[in-house]
Amino acid sequence: MSNFLFYLMAFALLLGVLIVIHEFGHYWVAKRCGVKVLRFSVGFGKAIWQRQYGPDKTEWAIAAFPLGGYVKMLDVREAPVPPEELHRAFNRQPVGRRIAIVIAGPAANFLLALLVYWGIFWNGTNELRPIIGTPPAATAAALAGLQHGERVLKVGNDPVQTWDDVRWLLLQRASNGENAMLEVINEQQEIAVRHLELGVIRESGWEGDPFTQLGLTFYRPKYPAIIGKVVTGGAGHRSGLLAGDRIISISGVPVADWSDVVRLVREAPGKSLSFIVDRDARQMLLHLTPDLHEEQGKSFGRIGVTVKDAGLSRDDLMVRVSYGPVDALGKAVNETWDKSVFSLVMLGKMVTGEVSWRNLSGPVTIADYAGQSARLGLEYYLKFMALVSISLGVLNLLPIPVLDGGHLMYYVVEIIKRGPVSERTMEIGQQIGFALLMMLMAFAFYNDINRLISG
Repeated sequence: MSNFLFYLMAFALLLGVLIVIHEFGHYWVAKRCGVKVLRFSVGFGKAIWQRQYGPDKTEWAIAAFPLGGYVKMLDVREAPVPPEELHRAFNRQPVGRRIAIVIAGPAANFLLALLVYWGIFWNGTNELRPIIGTPPAATAAALAGLQHGERVLKVGNDPVQTWDDVRWLLLQRASNGENAMLEVINEQQEIAVRHLELGVIRESGWEGDPFTQLGLTFYRPKYPAIIGKVVTGGAGHRSGLLAGDRIISISGVPVADWSDVVRLVREAPGKSLSFIVDRDARQMLLHLTPDLHEEQGKSFGRIGVTVKDAGLSRDDLMVRVSYGPVDALGKAVNETWDKSVFSLVMLGKMVTGEVSWRNLSGPVTIADYAGQSARLGLEYYLKFMALVSISLGVLNLLPIPVLDGGHLMYYVVEIIKRGPVSERTMEIGQQIGFALLMMLMAFAFYNDINRLISG
């Protein structure tokens, strides 16, 4: 399957699930409140598929423009309603029921995220231990004194087990204008505390990867450049490389450890390289050309050899994190709540200018991330789905007319003034809301195009 088709399918599934869940929230609560539902549409515009089901002959449809959906309910303001069905019209319902119906869509998105996280935490995940690689010079991590091989035990007073834990706690502290105290332990089992400045994240407008900005790198063991296994038929085998050969240099570039071998080979697909190797205390010159390999649209070189086992096991670098059903549910609730609040805070900072509008993503970027996460596996794809579901729920609760939050705003005003908002006010609000929504979409599409051009 081509990359484009795979990414498109991953995006379509993501979008379809989130839209159906959101609209089904509205639909389910509306039916429980006795409101007649006329249409349930996934997408906008002309229907490309539609059927009628149920005693109310509700029309279920898939429309041509898939970025959204809607549930159309019986409403006196939109069309004449027979007298015997007036009690089933949406606008004739008490304000409490209308609030429940409107809020049910975003609530369904939050519930989906909670259930996904619950399943993931209960099932368990294999995560990278927060062991630090060598920080680049002059970065915040280097200035904090973090060393290669140190493992993070705590961020502030919060214990951490994985890199995801570290990332999330650092983002929270950065959003609050704070710095971080990292408790670390080195390979000699000595504990130290490092003061990590987080200002670079805020100064960048939250653009780019925060770990890269801070200089936090993943630990990669420094394996000696000794070949462990040679794959039959590979470039290394064809050139005469043998297990046990120590690689000294590649095309005149000295090799310090196995990471240098990987880097130099990957950068030279189809190019002739000169290897100087040490074999039985004798230096030998071998010529080989890395085979061209393509993955996810990128080309790189391979020679079909593996590094000699240096004694480190997978358990040294990975940790299995799992919880019982009750603890997993509590963890899922906290995860959903924290990410919802963080999304809202980031939107607020975007409005005040503290966060760059270039962070706003449109469908192209979301499709790219959906495809990437699907490539990594079901667990990563579901995590991404949960994150987007939370973002969709938060976005829909914003007090912008056209969105669910705008309707909630009208109903709150109705409760305060003890009467519905005038039709004229709602009409003006809809126009303003539509204009704001179009502006947000324009920003998002511009950012998508800019990312495609700039890479």
